[in-house]
Amino acid sequence: MDKKQVEQLFSRLSEDDRKKVEQILADKNKTQQILNTPQAQALMKKLMGEQ
Repeated sequence: MDKKQVEQLFSRLSEDDRKKVEQILADKNKTQQILNTPQAQALMKKLMGEQ
């Protein structure tokens, strides 16, 4: 995803959801925990075009 795609995604979120995502991304440990889940790994592969 490039910056424009991320901005478009964020623009579709409600204000509350956007704040929640920003809080998670600001906390390095929370972000790492989420990115290490099987669901996040599968989503990242899908977004990158991998099977």
